[in-house]
Amino acid sequence: MNDPRLNNLLKWSIENSEASRSDPNAPKTDPSRTLDADALRALLTGMTGPSDAEMMLRKMDIIMSDQHSLEDKVSAFDDFEMLIENLDNANNMENLGLWTKLIDQLEHEEAEIRKYAAWCAGTAVENNARAQERLLVVGAIPTLVKLAIEDPSREVRKKAVRALSCASRNHQPSLDALLEHVPSQYRPEAKLDAGDMAAVDSLIHRLKADAEKPR
Repeated sequence: MNDPRLNNLLKWSIENSEASRSDPNAPKTDPSRTLDADALRALLTGMTGPSDAEMMLRKMDIIMSDQHSLEDKVSAFDDFEMLIENLDNANNMENLGLWTKLIDQLEHEEAEIRKYAAWCAGTAVENNARAQERLLVVGAIPTLVKLAIEDPSREVRKKAVRALSCASRNHQPSLDALLEHVPSQYRPEAKLDAGDMAAVDSLIHRLKADAEKPR
């Protein structure tokens, strides 16, 4: 242990342990030695590793960096997607300023990045009203509609449809935005209720079927 602060922390813990206090032959406690809060914090951080919030920020930094390869970015996206499967982490995206950064990736020149961005958007909003609201607020619905219908990559189109499906279920404002931006040929005649899964499917299934067609 080369850090003097951690050495002092170890000595403090030994001197103040129950065994040392009960042992008359143990070295007497140095009254000048107090618990170093910074050293304790450093030790605990080293034991527990970075928080989920820190990991999410790190992964997004890799995704947005010009210094990392496509393979690195895809790996970071994989990790990011797993992190936001947790509802609390998905909701924390707003506090961390990650929503705009994620949505920006929907327009990346690399199809693989667009695919993962749409995938993560869908994961974040699935069964999550707060995240559905954020996706709507950052203006992602029109971009996802464009990807679902026009993107040359079949995989991107499919992930965009999934994101739209997750965004619009049980969230009427997002469903209304989706209906506003899809071309008329996809739009059912009847008004759709976001709480009616069969009604939502009447739109989503049309988008899915079209996304599967070769371009």
